[in-house]
Amino acid sequence: MNGASREALASARERLDALTDNTSVDASKLAGELAAVTALLDREVSLRRVITDPAQSGEAKAELAGRLLNGQVGGETLDLVSGMVRSRWSQSRDLVDALEALAATADLTAAQQGAALDNVEDEVFRFGRIVSSSTELRAALTDRAATAAAKSQLLRSLLGGKVNPVTERLVIRLVTHPRGRSLEAGLESLSKLAAERRDRMVATVTSAVPLSDVQKQRLGAVLATLYGRAMHLNLDVDPEVLGGISVRVGDEVIDGTIADRLAEASRRMAG
Repeated sequence: MNGASREALASARERLDALTDNTSVDASKLAGELAAVTALLDREVSLRRVITDPAQSGEAKAELAGRLLNGQVGGETLDLVSGMVRSRWSQSRDLVDALEALAATADLTAAQQGAALDNVEDEVFRFGRIVSSSTELRAALTDRAATAAAKSQLLRSLLGGKVNPVTERLVIRLVTHPRGRSLEAGLESLSKLAAERRDRMVATVTSAVPLSDVQKQRLGAVLATLYGRAMHLNLDVDPEVLGGISVRVGDEVIDGTIADRLAEASRRMAG
């Protein structure tokens, strides 16, 4: 997001944090209602344009949102959405993207309140690895001819009772409402939101063999020092790495694998 949309999203996140800091607010319910509003505005393009029209006053747009949503969502959700439509958005789609991100953040907050955020982060990452290793599963989850209900049923059969309920809800929403993104991009976005929830960065670590607890602690400490922020490690094992490790933080790759070293040695010899 750029300009006005970035500022509007930052303000909305502050309001969401203020709401969920109140233990009387049900973060899971808030997440579900925000997701429903997201689906509504994603589907109703003309409505989305009206409530993001910069020519209309913020109060007029908030009043319209109130008439549409009153009785359909709780007061906290209505207040949050009303505040968002009062803001200026660079593009109408940005409002929907922001609502979707807030819905996921509210669910992650629910996990954090239940001391389960670490588990949810790991489960989202592991699900991504399962999808990437199964062409058949990925095809079923991204099949445009399959209904949302069929995909939800498939995911519940795979995940139900095996992962945290927050993980299940996040994955089902992503798969049934991809909104033009690839499944991999959506899962990566969820991982980033989970890391932001605890103000940590995410490092994807690939090694030939599983790392010991001591190795994980040392690597986490080194990366935290390097980047100046606490680091959550998503661990993956790939025998083809041959030895050493490869670490990806955002778009940056720190490759310490044997294969990479051999390739570098070959380049030096050839040069």
